[in-house]
Amino acid sequence: MKENIGELFICATPIGNLEDITLRAIRILREVDLIAAEDTRRTRKLLTHFDIHTALMSYHQHNAVARIPELITRLKNGDDIAVVSDAGTPGISDPGLGLIKAAIEQGIPVVPVPGPSAVVTALVVAGFETDTFVFAGFVPRRGREKRQFIEKVAEEYRTTVLYETPHRLINTLKMCMTTMPDRPIAVCRELTKVHEEILRGTPHLLLEHFEKTPPRGEFVLVISEVSEKRGGAKSEVGDESQDPPIEEAVMELLAKGYDKKTAIKMVAEDRGIPKREVYGAAINIPAL
Repeated sequence: MKENIGELFICATPIGNLEDITLRAIRILREVDLIAAEDTRRTRKLLTHFDIHTALMSYHQHNAVARIPELITRLKNGDDIAVVSDAGTPGISDPGLGLIKAAIEQGIPVVPVPGPSAVVTALVVAGFETDTFVFAGFVPRRGREKRQFIEKVAEEYRTTVLYETPHRLINTLKMCMTTMPDRPIAVCRELTKVHEEILRGTPHLLLEHFEKTPPRGEFVLVISEVSEKRGGAKSEVGDESQDPPIEEAVMELLAKGYDKKTAIKMVAEDRGIPKREVYGAAINIPAL
């Protein structure tokens, strides 16, 4: 058993281009006794590329509860451990934070090894204000929670960074159209990878693009700051405490150019209720 307590290294790894790893990160990954990796297959490719042969252990959201005590014990016994995420900096919207908190509670040294971050990478390439910004993490999956989340983002006057998945991007842009139609957005796809793409525009223009070109890859959305507070912003995005009647919600989408079938589907998804319920409430509304 080693005499001294080990250290937990929070080791940033590339989000795409392997050349973005730091020399320090390579050294740390070689020197530690163990690497706790969110995706061992992906991390093994990185280690092979840099001829690193350190032992790997899986550590992800599905086994974190069981793994944390084991990793803490090894750290107390003197092992140095590096935690790496799927890509980028651990502890940001990933299970690394749980291990970091546990180490701090146990008095174990936590050492940052900075490097790539999708949040900062997207922020600086978007072209919006960076003096102050908000990172809001992943957009909720669907329904009322998602709508309220987007409404809060619309009320935010600082630049806002979000993570989104390709199969939910179009729905998110549709919600942005109804809550902040004139707000510039940068959609950053596959950052630092071969097919990197940065698209900038209003929600409507971005939606047109992705309806023609289905979204693929990993996405970071950056929503621009608002230089001056808008008067009556609350009325612009609706009262979060009470939904407008279903009929009004459908009619609002019809007025924006959606057909009735699409409007009914969007309202149902937005509120997390069956489409038949929306259809029943909107059956007498004529298509525009």
